[in-house]
Amino acid sequence: MATTDKLLLAFQHFDAANKEDPNTEEYQGRTYPKEVLYGIRMTERLNEFDPNASEALRLTARCQHICRWEIPRESYDMTREGYLRWRQDLKKFHAEKASEILAAVGYDQDTIKKVCFLLEKKQLKKNADTQALEDTICLVFLEYYFEPFAHKHPEQKTIDILQKTWRKMSDKGHDAALKLPLSKFSTDLVSKALSNE
Repeated sequence: MATTDKLLLAFQHFDAANKEDPNTEEYQGRTYPKEVLYGIRMTERLNEFDPNASEALRLTARCQHICRWEIPRESYDMTREGYLRWRQDLKKFHAEKASEILAAVGYDQDTIKKVCFLLEKKQLKKNADTQALEDTICLVFLEYYFEPFAHKHPEQKTIDILQKTWRKMSDKGHDAALKLPLSKFSTDLVSKALSNE
């Protein structure tokens, strides 16, 4: 799909908001605000996974974690109920932030509604764009964030997370995941998780 000037402008605004992230990450010799790097990774992975993605989906991928640090996990009870409430509040927060930026850039209400629909992960397994977004999120997690996570947690918890991740993905997502350049450590854990599914 062609890249419009408006899309690039929205990306610039999303990235500018995420540059305020106090958390940083080193990657290939550079230091990035964490959510800026995440947004870039989401865009790159979506472009590869779904080259014909709609403009709304491309916008959503870039702003999926917009200003996430403003609602830290630690501000909620460290229970499953607290985690689920945090996730729900984040979806609404991301939708509000994205809507403000998209309106300022000049997007119409129809596009803004589509982005909010996707940010709230509605109709997973039923809506093609929601599923493509979820597949992209899972692929980015597996490629860049899974191994650091695995080193911090017991193997059984890691396998459980992998199995939950796998269930959210489509067959196309599974195929893409099995082609990721994972380390032997990660590949072995994926194999264990899938053999127990």
